Amino acid sequence: MKCYRHMLTASLSVSLIGSGLAITVDANAHGIWFAQRARQLALVYGVGADDLDAVKRLPLIRSTTGYDADWTPVETRLRVAGPIPVVDSDEPVAAVAAAMDYGLWSKTPDGEWHNKGRDEVPNATLSEHNWKYAVHLEKMPTSQVPLLAGHTLQLVPVGTAIPQTMGASMTVRAYYMGKPIEGASILSDYVNDPDEAPVKTTADGTATIKVRNQGLNVLMAIYVGPSDDKAKADHVEYRASLSFVLPHAPE
Repeated sequence: MKCYRHMLTASLSVSLIGSGLAITVDANAHGIWFAQRARQLALVYGVGADDLDAVKRLPLIRSTTGYDADWTPVETRLRVAGPIPVVDSDEPVAAVAAAMDYGLWSKTPDGEWHNKGRDEVPNATLSEHNWKYAVHLEKMPTSQVPLLAGHTLQLVPVGTAIPQTMGASMTVRAYYMGKPIEGASILSDYVNDPDEAPVKTTADGTATIKVRNQGLNVLMAIYVGPSDDKAKADHVEYRASLSFVLPHAPE
């Protein structure tokens, strides 16, 4: 089940963006996922139809990894192509993954979010550390999707039989630190219905959802875990997407 071996990671080690930036959008509401843009596989940052500036946020990406059909790592990197980062690989990839450390965010009584921890914003009503992960199945898996190194939260299909028809039931399992986690929130259509009522995972980490689209499906798991530094954050929020595309009828 685990695939911590032979990891080949293309990391982008650039300084964090805009320390001290204040924004009015909920910092933890956004996620990352992969989707096709002009026949290229792109990394998307956003929520719902909001496809925001992912290029500006590339310095926050901690790893980008690609895999062949046997889950053997394939050298993979992100390349800036105009307003979007696209996946580059010297070989075909069956799956791609990424991890983003979105850093510390504190919300002040006026409703604004600041890219700082509680130690720098003592009047914060909430302070949190945000991590965002993405796994995209470019091809339907022929074996169980493994757990990937560096993905503290990961959403995987149970088994290999991903339904190929919109409306069919699909069971997924959420893993936190390599173990099934109860109480994670699962959204079945993060792009088209980000405000849907989530399904909670059961004691074995599973949840059953309906496949929403005969096209791009972006599932999102959300879990709030304990703080990694109480002086700076009240908790850590993790968002992990699982995306895949169902084929449409022949033209």
